[in-house]
Amino acid sequence: MARVAVVGNVSRDVVDGGAPTPGGCPQFAADAFRRLGHDGQIVTRFATADAALFVGLEPVTLLPAAATSGFSMTYDGDERTMTVTGLGQPWRPEDAAVLEPDVVWVHAAPLLRGDFPPAALAALGAGRHLSLDGQGLVRRPSVGRLEEDAAFDPDVLENVTALKLSEHEAGIVAGGAFDLAAAERLGVAEVLLTLGSRGAVVFADGRETPVGGEAPVTDVHTTGAGDTFMVAYAVFRAQGGDPVDAALAAARLVRELLEERRDKQVSPRSVPSGR
Repeated sequence: MARVAVVGNVSRDVVDGGAPTPGGCPQFAADAFRRLGHDGQIVTRFATADAALFVGLEPVTLLPAAATSGFSMTYDGDERTMTVTGLGQPWRPEDAAVLEPDVVWVHAAPLLRGDFPPAALAALGAGRHLSLDGQGLVRRPSVGRLEEDAAFDPDVLENVTALKLSEHEAGIVAGGAFDLAAAERLGVAEVLLTLGSRGAVVFADGRETPVGGEAPVTDVHTTGAGDTFMVAYAVFRAQGGDPVDAALAAARLVRELLEERRDKQVSPRSVPSGR
């Protein structure tokens, strides 16, 4: 079976001054794989001192790290202010050696710019399809209040098959409205603009195709929706789906997740802060 791997740092998150909680894409990838019945591989790293925080994250391929990524988040109603409290260890080309031989699609999930230098992405994508979370383009890797800009190295996109951008990230990257021309300027074959509960827009093959936004799920937080979407997208693409069909299936899975949250009335302060 063609398998998908998710590679990225987990994070030590503190919300509104509370106790640390685990965050980062690997937390949501495990749930997405379970929902899809997919035996995916999760590769992550954190410092040994933080091992107790991530004890429930299994099974994973764990690599050593000198430091753990960290964020502090404060809420004022629906407004969230994020502060970077720790910089995780950047990934290296040799880390790709731990990928299982049957992995055909890798989703790289940076928390900050610099988590995946171009050489590391080239190694992860060698002989495989590679997707990338766009927050790794715009988030500056510095401790303090989270700052964002478009000063990324364009070489990071050289080996990327699919790029996910939130509306906010897309605006930063494009310097304004994001459209088909802006997507094509990035030089990536498949660009996915995620819209939370409103679905997504697929930019591929010279076309702009909205998917999955017919009946938005309201009154629910969308934490981790983008991570879930991209894990599902990679799975459906690895199984032979085209970009539009894969995005539609991924949007349906996100809708299922958000409906469950709404029914349970889960607070955004009680879940990991997948970005």
